[in-house]
Amino acid sequence: MAMEKMEVMLRFLGLLLMLLNELLYCMAEGNINYYDFLLQDSNFTRLCSTKSMLTVNGSFPGPVLRAYRGDTVYVNVHNQGEYNITIHWHGVKQPRNPWADGPEYITQCPIQPGSNFTYEIIFSTEEGTLWWHAHSDWSRATIHGAIIVLPRKGTSYPFPEPDEEETIIFSSWFKGDVMKMYNEAVVTGVPKLSDAFTINGQPGDLYPCSNETTYRLLVQYGKTYLLRIVNAILNEELFFSVAEHNLTIVGTDGAYIKPVITNYIMIIPGQTLDVLVTANQPPSNYYMAARAFVSGTFSFHNGTTTGIFQYTNCCSLPLSILQYTSCCSPRLSPSFPNLPSYKDSAAALTFTKSLRSLANQDYPVYVPQNINTQIIMTVSLNLLPTPEASCARVVGNRCSGGLNNISWVMPSTAILQTYYRQMEQNIFTYDFPDQPPWSYNYTGENLPSSLLVASQGTKAKVVNYSETVEIVFQGTNAGGRAENHPMHLHGYNFYLVGIGSGNFNNETDPKNYNLNDPPYVNTIGVPKNGWAAIRFRAENPGVWFMHCHLEKHATWGMDMVLIVKNGSTAATSIRPPPAYMPDC
Repeated sequence: MAMEKMEVMLRFLGLLLMLLNELLYCMAEGNINYYDFLLQDSNFTRLCSTKSMLTVNGSFPGPVLRAYRGDTVYVNVHNQGEYNITIHWHGVKQPRNPWADGPEYITQCPIQPGSNFTYEIIFSTEEGTLWWHAHSDWSRATIHGAIIVLPRKGTSYPFPEPDEEETIIFSSWFKGDVMKMYNEAVVTGVPKLSDAFTINGQPGDLYPCSNETTYRLLVQYGKTYLLRIVNAILNEELFFSVAEHNLTIVGTDGAYIKPVITNYIMIIPGQTLDVLVTANQPPSNYYMAARAFVSGTFSFHNGTTTGIFQYTNCCSLPLSILQYTSCCSPRLSPSFPNLPSYKDSAAALTFTKSLRSLANQDYPVYVPQNINTQIIMTVSLNLLPTPEASCARVVGNRCSGGLNNISWVMPSTAILQTYYRQMEQNIFTYDFPDQPPWSYNYTGENLPSSLLVASQGTKAKVVNYSETVEIVFQGTNAGGRAENHPMHLHGYNFYLVGIGSGNFNNETDPKNYNLNDPPYVNTIGVPKNGWAAIRFRAENPGVWFMHCHLEKHATWGMDMVLIVKNGSTAATSIRPPPAYMPDC
């Protein structure tokens, strides 16, 4: 009995010392902040109808997390909803701490109804705008919010200090119950379209019953505003613009870029952009508007969400500035921006190619010049032969997504826990291939339907600590089902070193890589019938999810796991798990 008490006491002292060590580490590196997230159902009225939906702290979008570069944030998530839940801190690298990354059944078992779990969010080199969202089924439709990472105290932005800042979050709105629609989509393979897009939770005055609640950004003539823009929409990429105002892009995915002046942006699901806009036009009301960019042939929501960029000091300005005004005459309609057309692939690709890292002394880049591991990964919409289900295109099969022709099967317990504890398991395998199973004209026309059929598996790719990795995402056109795919890698930012159309050529295309100032991002768009190449050094050990950020494609199996092995020291190895992890 005495021995048992001694063992309990030693475990307690060990835990106390570990917590003290982490506390001292965090105090040396940055501040510590605490948040509470209460997940519960709340009533919302949009588009002439009211529904109950799961939210965080009763708001849609959810609360903004704020931190300085290098801080540590603890978020205690209390799940009082009906469904299992996890939260992912999108774009936070979480060095050596995959336990708090959040994807369900990848790094943790879900937080069950009536229970709670505290996430330790470790910020390192991130600076700018990121976001958080649920990572369980489609619950991120209503559970998401922005993360603002400010420069370290005593430092400033690498661009002129804005007068004010505003968060802009694009979301999907469904009149029905999102989880019920998810369950139907799993069975039928056909997801329902959203009923609206929203800006900061409001559809805008082009949708029914939405005129009085349209989001308004109140601005003053002569001031510059930093817009922290997040695309939290489930299944559509977006074009966005502010009528008659230039936009200056200064950051993306928590990293700064060389300023890009444009009159529109294209933002993919999962991506964030930091955008400066100066209120320098004749004071009036101007529409902000966003609508889908569509690359494929599938149906999509074709509505347009709007907000008002509203000058508030126009009536007090001199006549030399007031060339015309509608803000003092609200009956006049605001001017509308010239957005690219729905299918303007050239505009989308031009915008993506314009983004380049700052690459200066204060914000250097470390692009791997020599590669240890190259992975060629086809990104495909496939079919799975399942007689009891149906697909919108081929009767007797269900839609699926695949990477290297493997359609992901979600395990029933967390891969990270299984891997870390070296448990005997049949949960996953270590044989995700470095190449597609066969080579063909990936972007060709009239490809045989046999290329559509995928295999199923829960497969991981393992790389050694500190290896330099190149992944080439190759889009495919099997079955005429090509479209853009926003690919996201957890635990890392990476350099987008190349992007192009057609089939990737391993001999000639790398000669045109940008190895000097490529953007440092965590989500990239693989162009329709094209390819994108990324590079990074595998210096964050752990189990990290990679998937398409179109929710329907992730549900169909366009996912895989990257495992980065421990280094040779404790400082280059996965940290021990928290004292409490949710059970499956």
